[in-house]
Amino acid sequence: MNKRCFVTGVAGFIGSNLAQRLVDDGLEVLGLDCFTDCYARGTKEANLDRLRGESRFEFIEGDLVRIVLEPILKDVGWVFHQAAQAGVRASWGDFFHTYSDNNILGTQHLLETIRGLGASSGGSVERIVYASSSSIYGEVEEGKTTEDATPCPISPYGVSKLAGEQLGYLYWRQFGLPIISLRYFTVYGPRQRPDMAFNRFIEALLDDGEIEIYGDGEQTRDFTFISDAIDANLAAVKEGKDGNVYNIGGGERASINRVVDILEEVSNRKVRRKFLDQQAGDVRHTWADISRAAKDFGFSPKVGLMDGIRQQYEWQQRRRWNGNQQGIAEDSGLSQVQRSASTA
Repeated sequence: MNKRCFVTGVAGFIGSNLAQRLVDDGLEVLGLDCFTDCYARGTKEANLDRLRGESRFEFIEGDLVRIVLEPILKDVGWVFHQAAQAGVRASWGDFFHTYSDNNILGTQHLLETIRGLGASSGGSVERIVYASSSSIYGEVEEGKTTEDATPCPISPYGVSKLAGEQLGYLYWRQFGLPIISLRYFTVYGPRQRPDMAFNRFIEALLDDGEIEIYGDGEQTRDFTFISDAIDANLAAVKEGKDGNVYNIGGGERASINRVVDILEEVSNRKVRRKFLDQQAGDVRHTWADISRAAKDFGFSPKVGLMDGIRQQYEWQQRRRWNGNQQGIAEDSGLSQVQRSASTA
């Protein structure tokens, strides 16, 4: 295996954690990010702090849609395509073009470049892992969802992620590109995006403020800790089956109200809850059947919800104590995309 890896969206939540694991495992990593304004650039720069000091890491700032990829990819063995415009609620209206550009056109550009380099006939790219989402399923019947369920997204974000996934399937079927897709179910943990529920809840708790919950709080999610999502990527890139899709979940489903109860336990603080209207595009329940990933590459989540929430809470506490939060908070120019929080 060519030990050079390419990670798109490397300054993001999952991308930065993945790149760090690859470097720690002795691999060389090229990372690309364009610092979209969905949240403060300072937060993303902080995600790269440790990586920038690594001799095996090289960072490239650029837009995946427009950058010339041939010289970047020519010696790469593994591609982890994490870059995306994230967030369900912000994907409606005038902002959809951002999703179509970053999630569809960027994916097509990446795949077409790899095809041009001849990856299917002995080129350097041995495996492509595409970061998909449970949002592609839409509303499903209560119970575990298998990969065979018919995709029916109920948000423009879900549509854009499904389109990227389908592009990957087409390039595998028509040109033999060695691609697999991982459908993440609500990933959380250190470095989680500021717009996501756990991050918002913890920040409100540290500020002694109200925790805002969309809907009645009885909606449930299959929550996946970040280290388990990274484990899935590393196992899938080695042993996943080309052309397949895989659910990646945490194995433990809980309601939003239960999450807030856990936060009270780990923080020893009483939470004040404020219930808001349910938001367009939010599904009622998610629950991953991960048996395919378990069978094909041994995926088995290791971090339980209580432990994972505690780790994220303590990380956000430490970030404040270390003074990092002050610099991020001073960047108050939040875009509308950032203000539209997501739990998906």
